Amino acid sequence: MSGIRERPLRADAARNRARLLEAATEVFTTRGVGVPTEEIARAAGVGVGTLFRHFPSKEALLEAVMVRRLESVAARAEQVAAASEPAGALFDCFRLIVEQSAGKSAFTQALAAAGVDVHASLRGPSAAIRELLAGLLERAQQAGVVRSELTLPELLALLVGAGAAVEQLGPDPAGRERVFEVFLTGLRPR
Repeated sequence: MSGIRERPLRADAARNRARLLEAATEVFTTRGVGVPTEEIARAAGVGVGTLFRHFPSKEALLEAVMVRRLESVAARAEQVAAASEPAGALFDCFRLIVEQSAGKSAFTQALAAAGVDVHASLRGPSAAIRELLAGLLERAQQAGVVRSELTLPELLALLVGAGAAVEQLGPDPAGRERVFEVFLTGLRPR
């Protein structure tokens, strides 16, 4: 950014932006990223011009939805972590992150196909989640409830794998629970 300061949004503009993000999150998550922007605007109760004033392209909207989702996951993970003992905190955050990752790969692929550097866009909220997980892993290892040899990169890889497994299952609650049981049991010391 050059030295130009962005003006804060007027209250009505901020409400419209929030409604657009809510509608886009819901529509993209339930119907896929191929939904036309006109439908997002309609679902938010605004005109397509309003959508494009806030988000100059569909990719910008997708990116904003991804950032918002990740920031929300980070905030919720912090709350979960603060409310539990070491094993519960790590395992509950593991479950939360996996459950909230539904549809993430479709978002990521669509953004990458449009030439958006997804990793750069998500750097801030991703770093917050990694930092939280690093602390939770260390606490759980010190308490002896998680394998001592497990590293943060391995934990992150397990999260990605669990997310893919759960997404592959679709709406099968019993199957999802078995997947979580296998992953979480594997985190515990032998």
